[in-house]
Amino acid sequence: MKHLLLILIYKGVMPLFLKLVGVKIVPKKPLPPNAQYIIVANHNSHIDTMALMSSIPVKDLNRTHPVAAATYFGKKNWLAVLSKLFVNTILIKRSEEGGESTALDVLGNFLSKGHSLIIFPEGSRGEPEKMQAFRKGIGVLLQRNPHIPYIPVYIQGTGKILPKGERLIVPYVAQVHFGQAQLAQAKEVESILDEVKNEILRLKD
Repeated sequence: MKHLLLILIYKGVMPLFLKLVGVKIVPKKPLPPNAQYIIVANHNSHIDTMALMSSIPVKDLNRTHPVAAATYFGKKNWLAVLSKLFVNTILIKRSEEGGESTALDVLGNFLSKGHSLIIFPEGSRGEPEKMQAFRKGIGVLLQRNPHIPYIPVYIQGTGKILPKGERLIVPYVAQVHFGQAQLAQAKEVESILDEVKNEILRLKD
């Protein structure tokens, strides 16, 4: 039932909505079905998650999970339920809340079961077209799971459609640039972070 709901949202309603507000998906190569990966993208708007989920192959929607902060989407029970039901979210605590180790264990458990993740390494939405420092979680996950490829994504313009702190959606030309799935070449966490960030920025126009 949940899989059918996700298909309805992200293969029916959401593509039409994204087109209306001006978001264009630019994949260099369609995401392979029945594959496991970690999508890693910059983050300026809630629109980002919707665009990325709409790009997931139908068969994989139910086992692909955006990772979000529990302090925001889990602060109210009804909001946590909706985020898990309609977005398939995994809610985690940020490091400053003492939850980093537990969060990495939770995400690692999903990966061990063959699930895929969508991660915004900046941790929260920033100013439009300005990339914040990456948190080390994605580096640790890729270090622990060197067999799982990551897919870099550069998102441009969504922060103008629905900026952080705003509720009014304003149509604007935005693009979501997908890179190629690839294994992390670096071995140390900090080096992995630099590698992933560079691959994301390489997709920038």
